[in-house]
Amino acid sequence: MRKTWLTVVAAVGALAMASCTSELPADTGPGDASQSESSQSNEFFDQAEYERQLALRDATPEGPEGKPWEQALEPEMVDTSSYAKDGPYHLCFSNASVDNPWRQVGWKTMQAEVDLHDEIEKFTVLDAEAKDDKQISDISSLTSQGCDALIVSPNTTSTLTPAVEQACGSGMPVIVFDRGVNTDCPVTFIHPIGGYAFGASAAEFLADEVGEGGKVLALRVLPGVDVLEHRWAAAERIFADRGVDVVGVEFTENDTAGAKSIVSDYLQREGQIDGIWMDDGTAAVAVLEAFEDQGMEAPAISGEDQQQFLEKWKSENLTAQAPTYPTYQWRTPVIAALKILKGEEVPKEWILPQPVVTSESLDQYLTEGMPPLHYALCGCQEMPDFPQRWQ
Repeated sequence: MRKTWLTVVAAVGALAMASCTSELPADTGPGDASQSESSQSNEFFDQAEYERQLALRDATPEGPEGKPWEQALEPEMVDTSSYAKDGPYHLCFSNASVDNPWRQVGWKTMQAEVDLHDEIEKFTVLDAEAKDDKQISDISSLTSQGCDALIVSPNTTSTLTPAVEQACGSGMPVIVFDRGVNTDCPVTFIHPIGGYAFGASAAEFLADEVGEGGKVLALRVLPGVDVLEHRWAAAERIFADRGVDVVGVEFTENDTAGAKSIVSDYLQREGQIDGIWMDDGTAAVAVLEAFEDQGMEAPAISGEDQQQFLEKWKSENLTAQAPTYPTYQWRTPVIAALKILKGEEVPKEWILPQPVVTSESLDQYLTEGMPPLHYALCGCQEMPDFPQRWQ
């Protein structure tokens, strides 16, 4: 069956944070470790959620082996029989944006997933261009376009909550993924474990490598973004508990040249840095180049599953780790929508596995010939038109 696509896609903007934005105010700025707010008093820190996410790292996922985008951690299933209807189906998607490489890889992966299902006759997509007001309008528009199910990746949490609630009130099933909203009306909310797990995994790795008293520089993208605040809050606690000397906490604003300059300044000041912790791996290669320029050995470093970092890690045998926020999560909402429309149970909170790339698993994720800004955990390697569609 031939699919009909009605798509409005924003132009790709400048390189931005890997996955998230926030409407919350930025109340801190660049500075050394003494300026960073203690995670115990951080407005973003939630002790119970922190403990839950760290425990989920060791949970055994349920679902098909080798398909983490279909797996779930500790799922509580919900009955969707009231939404069951005969196909073919018209799926609709309100996307926050495609303004950075992480979202671009995810969007390509979602489109490839849609193409796998002949029962999807029409896929209508509106791109909010990272604007809350546009996404509110987009969701309102989609609720009147005869959609059988609506997928939403919210631009921000609080501001988009009323729009999602209104969509839920239309009677069609709503699926939210990536970023959440402050309502439980969606049939399912799909996301990897979360920021605390990401930040803790990287901090534990670096603490093991540098030891007590080892010098670590923390590089962050932006203040005031919940998932990034969670990453740092977890790392801050672990570094303090393990006696790691955090020589600085600096914001890069995703400027790779700026990140390199920051590291160069710290090397001049400190003489030695044993580890680099990052809440986003976009600038990881540039950071390593700062050490090379000064004739210094690469430190232990945490990055992400971005192609250019994985290639450098492999070729130079770095001491490295890559926590991930997998782009394969973009497959799951399409799968969830079809399950719901067929009356099959889905998890109320669909928590996906969140792998960590290590030296032992690096070869499993590194695919030669991919673009520098490709994300390895796309779950797309066995999909039709790979790798061409992602290049």
